[in-house]
Amino acid sequence: MTEIATDQQPTPSTTLDYDIESTVLERYQEGARQQQPSLCCPTEYEGNYTEILPEEIIAKDYGCGDPTRYVNEGETVVDLGSGAGKNCYILAQKVAESGKIIGVDFNDVMLDLARKYQGEMADKLGYHNTEFVKGKIQDLKLPLDKLQTWLQANPVTSVAKIAEYEAECDRLRQQEPLIPDNSVDVVISNCVLNLVRPQDKEQLFGEIFRVLKRGGRAVISDIVCDEDPTATILNDPELWSGCIAGAFREDNFLKMFEDAGFYGVEILKREESPWQVIDGVEFRSMTVRAYKGKEGVCLERKQSIVYKGPWKQVIDDDGHVFCRGERMAVCDKTYKIMTSCCSPYADDVIGIAPYNNIPLEDAQDFNCKTKAIRHARETKGSEYNLTNTSNDDCCSPGECC
Repeated sequence: MTEIATDQQPTPSTTLDYDIESTVLERYQEGARQQQPSLCCPTEYEGNYTEILPEEIIAKDYGCGDPTRYVNEGETVVDLGSGAGKNCYILAQKVAESGKIIGVDFNDVMLDLARKYQGEMADKLGYHNTEFVKGKIQDLKLPLDKLQTWLQANPVTSVAKIAEYEAECDRLRQQEPLIPDNSVDVVISNCVLNLVRPQDKEQLFGEIFRVLKRGGRAVISDIVCDEDPTATILNDPELWSGCIAGAFREDNFLKMFEDAGFYGVEILKREESPWQVIDGVEFRSMTVRAYKGKEGVCLERKQSIVYKGPWKQVIDDDGHVFCRGERMAVCDKTYKIMTSCCSPYADDVIGIAPYNNIPLEDAQDFNCKTKAIRHARETKGSEYNLTNTSNDDCCSPGECC
């Protein structure tokens, strides 16, 4: 019997024969100088947003999906690994003058290319709402341009100077963070997360979570695989910089969001046909969306959620069980998450608020660990005894009650 490997993905203790960051940086620096079609999957972008983009940006920007289609007007967006700036300049049109786009990249050549067209794009749009900053996407607190300025004035020439350098890094993270906590509506990325070193990926997802506002969301297009890459794949630097060796296994990709604290994690698009097949492993593009905001206290305000179906029952990311057609008792936090206009659940549930509002300051703690069905009388109130005797037609013409 052939033994199937289930844990080939590199771990923080894995030793590779090459430096991942240097390999990726060199490959994409060259990609900024000369177009490399092998670095991207064929991608169709929504609308006509690419029509006003300079041809050089289109030719030298690499991706595997279109996370831009899930962003709205007026939002503040961070693009991780923004490269030549194609996604940023698409989003500059979508969020309009009231929104803001921040592209983050570690590659100076790509940053120069993206910044080169800021003035031209601002003239075309009639407003300026893009910014390109240097940083590592797994350390969004550290502003590398400011750190570089400090290093020029304080070169590290001794062990003692290393301590000063580390202290300055800590100061910048705390006092002048590149992307502050809870500051953006959406984080997007297009085929970049797989390029991060395995030992940094948990920190990467934590940083995405940190910078999002409560209720914000991540929309990530990346390369995933149907099984763990083989040792041969992992030890090929060309396959790492080519978005293959660092690909997430499909199930693990979603679990990374869950472990970071996100809720409502969903696959928006998964390419049916693989982009590449190597050593029998299929690699394809997948776009995932996940939300921030399930943290906080649970308060009882007599609210209910009815799951519409079609499944007999479902479980959310906090372990709440929702039985089809039943009035399930929920806390105020869960009720808002489920019923808000931007909720990933809103189309699948019916929210039932109490007839008599319970002010937050009067609300008691609610035990969310129970699978409780709320009696209709709890919603209406124990003194409810109203009979509707109105003869007014409650329906609009052409509707049935």
